[in-house]
Formats: sequence, structure tokens, C-alpha cells
Amino acid sequence: MTARFFHTPPIRDAEWITLNSDTSHHAAQVLRLKPGDAVTLFDGTGGEFSGRLEQISKSGCQVRIECHLPVERESPLMIELAQAVCANEKMDWIIQKAIEQGATRIQPLITRRTLIRLTGERADKREQHWQKIIIAACEQCGRNQIPLLLPLMPLSHWLEQKLAEKYKNDNPAGHDIMLSPAAHQRLVELSPPRTGECLTLLTGPEGGFTGEETDAAHLAGFIPVRLGNRILRTESAALAAIAAAQTLWGDY
Repeated sequence: MTARFFHTPPIRDAEWITLNSDTSHHAAQVLRLKPGDAVTLFDGTGGEFSGRLEQISKSGCQVRIECHLPVERESPLMIELAQAVCANEKMDWIIQKAIEQGATRIQPLITRRTLIRLTGERADKREQHWQKIIIAACEQCGRNQIPLLLPLMPLSHWLEQKLAEKYKNDNPAGHDIMLSPAAHQRLVELSPPRTGECLTLLTGPEGGFTGEETDAAHLAGFIPVRLGNRILRTESAALAAIAAAQTLWGDY
């Protein structure tokens, strides 16, 4: 399988590309690529570029661009995963697998029962870490568009924004879903999203949402939905919901 790398700035019309230090190290030291090996590059502006590794040096690996391929692997279903921040490894896993399954946007949220508290510099570093996970997941799964990582914010503020957007766009119903083991409605019972409409999946932390948070989500128009008769962990619920949505309305 040809190695894939994300590259900035945009590649279009370039004949030669020097990979940045981190990517060069990964190509040469981790993947053990050699001069002459084929590589694929993408820059997030559309499609991908076939190239060949020509030189490996301390200043970085040089790639000769051969052609641009207008290929995309995006699902027709736009999915925003609004995920309450959970333990580091779990959050990393959720983001990685959500991107592999086709999530379009990731919205990390702080809730009353969130165990991890992120503020200031610590929050900035965590967001940078999540961005790297998103890029690595795209490199692995073949996506050429980089999903959007939205700024970390409290659930209450985010719900206020969602409600304001709905009424501004005259779309109070929307397609916003809150995963809840206490819900009676199932995903398969919902009408499919309209073309171009984003499906938002709201998932709580390890301890679930408080009663006040659940009420606020209801007021913001979120539909409570259960995934079967079993209670799933937060890292299972988000990914199961994305897979189910892709099966019903996406490209599975």
C-alpha cells in the first residue's frame, strides 16, 4: 500500500515538494521508505497527488509530483459528532475512529460530569493533539478532505448557539440527535436527513448527562435516541451511532 501524507501549504502546480520535519521523519525512520518509493500526498483542497520520493536528507524528504488525481472518499452524509470530553485514550480513540467512519466535524464539549478539565494552555495543547489525530486518521483511511475540529466549549454555550442557528435559518426541527439509553425512539425510526443537511450526534461523558443538561438539549431541539436495549460506554455509543447512520443514510 502506498504511503499517504498530508502536506501544507497547497501542492497544486508544484513539481517538487519538501516534506516537513515530522513527516520526513515518519517517512524515512518509521516507514523506512527509500528513494524511488511511490507516495501519495494530499493538502485538503481536493483530490490527491501521486509522487515519488526522490531524496532523503537532514533538511527533509523531497517528493517529485507526478500527477493530480481528482478522487474523493467522502460520505454523502455529513455528520457532526458532538462528544463530551472523556479520558485521554478514550477521546483519542473516538476521534480517530469517527474520522475513519466519515465524520465531517468534531465538536468537543465540557459537561457537568466531564472528568477531564481543560482550560488555557492545557486546552490548546489538547486541541493540537486532536488535530494531529484527525490528520493521521485521514492519511490512514484515504480521505482527502480534513474534517473540521471545532473549538472546545461548554455544553450549555454550544446548545445556545445551536438553538440560535436553527431559528436564524428558520429550521427549528433540524436533524440533531442526543444518544440516551432512556430514550424510546430508535435511529431507524427517524426520517433521513435532507440533501446537504448535517446530522448532529450528541454523546455524553462516562457518567452521562445531568437532568438539567438533558432538558437543555430537549429545548434546543435534540431528539433522544437509544441504540438497542443495552447501555453502551461513551466510546462505543458515538461510533455505533455513526456506523448506524452511515448504514441507513450514508455510504455503508
